[in-house]
Amino acid sequence: MVTAVPRLVIAAPSSGSGKTTVATGLMAALTARGLTVSPHKVGPDYIDPGYHALATGRVGRNLDAYLCGPELMGPLFLHGARGCDLAVVEGVMGLYDGAAKEGELASTAHVAKLLRAPVVLVVDAASQSRSVAALVHGFASWDPEVRLGGVILNKVASDRHEELLRDALESTGVPVLGVLRRAPQVDTPSRHLGLVPVAERRREAVEAVAAMAAQVSQGCDLEGLLGLARSAGALDCEPWEPRGQWEPPATAPAGRPGGRAVVAVAGGPAFTFSYAEHTELLAAAGAEVVAFDPLRDEQLPEGTGGLVVGGGFPEVYAAELSANEPLRKAIGDFAVSGAPVAAECAGLLYLCRELDGQPMCGVLDATARMSGRLTLGYRDAVAVGDSALAAAGTRMRAHEFHRTVVEPGAGASPAWGVRSPVRRLEGFVQQGVHASYLHTHWAAHPAVARRFVEGCRTP
Repeated sequence: MVTAVPRLVIAAPSSGSGKTTVATGLMAALTARGLTVSPHKVGPDYIDPGYHALATGRVGRNLDAYLCGPELMGPLFLHGARGCDLAVVEGVMGLYDGAAKEGELASTAHVAKLLRAPVVLVVDAASQSRSVAALVHGFASWDPEVRLGGVILNKVASDRHEELLRDALESTGVPVLGVLRRAPQVDTPSRHLGLVPVAERRREAVEAVAAMAAQVSQGCDLEGLLGLARSAGALDCEPWEPRGQWEPPATAPAGRPGGRAVVAVAGGPAFTFSYAEHTELLAAAGAEVVAFDPLRDEQLPEGTGGLVVGGGFPEVYAAELSANEPLRKAIGDFAVSGAPVAAECAGLLYLCRELDGQPMCGVLDATARMSGRLTLGYRDAVAVGDSALAAAGTRMRAHEFHRTVVEPGAGASPAWGVRSPVRRLEGFVQQGVHASYLHTHWAAHPAVARRFVEGCRTP
């Protein structure tokens, strides 16, 4: 199947150049024109897609060639872009920055090539004039397979500064598709793991996205950007389909006759990190997915047969999470029952005895605390034993990103053997609980969702 979806990749020479401002503002500006825009983010970032969703009214989706494999980039992109007029893909880090020691793998340039998409380079021009031409020429010529279709100049100080920059760039042959002045009102607050998620500051986030849209509308050539997007080549692949990942089981799992399993998924401000494909796969495997907020809900959803607690910022909400004693007890009792529980990163911290001295669910014999050290990077992992998510020996790629430390008690069974950057054991498996710092993307391993649902209790 050959499919053509107009699309752009918004990239930059480095982090902090203004990719999120431009990508989010462009999504919102084009949506305001009546276009249906599909938002995407390269890499494992969970926070930027929340701002993309505000800008477009659609779920923000990640495109990670390390976690999911290069072969899934086109299908996952087309899945997210169904029914859309065009797609905007925000890059990660610098254009050519990929997984450590893996060459171009998972870089913005790699994904742009897999998507056959033109690239727009956002350049922080605050402290340069003629040198901008050397920078843009270098990025345009580094990889002939990357099509650099234009540049947007960010943090331009004045009309005179803009004139100098435009004159310098004429020799590169790369068109200037936008010029943005310094605008503090579009800045979004950050903390220890990046931007503050939309769920924690929705009113302010809405205002920030509106300001981004206004800035992009005023400073960018929207018609030129649309024309560039429409020049993207067709993709010769089928859209990814969660219901096409497996054949339905011939019979219901043993001991699980009857209705659909209810899978409770933690959400709210404390648990904002998730991939849309996870809930889609759970539903495709036969589950009824029900969201709940551990900050406010005192009980698990009625009929819960499985529990998923993903990533987020429980350290920011430790006191509030601890104060919800009824839910902590309910989760503890649920875990003791042997029902499947999947916890990633923030979910791991929530299941510990305590976090920064605040009592948590007490499911795991472990304590957690904030640390001054950042742990960050892609990981190769293998399941040490059988669990609710994977059979022993299952190999998966993952991402780790936290500033906390978990200190386990004696006799804990690990979830993963991690092969990078050093060999170590990681996470916890006990009864039906699988808890780990590692974030995985189930689109690359749909059997994980099916195994989890088949282990759930049904009403």
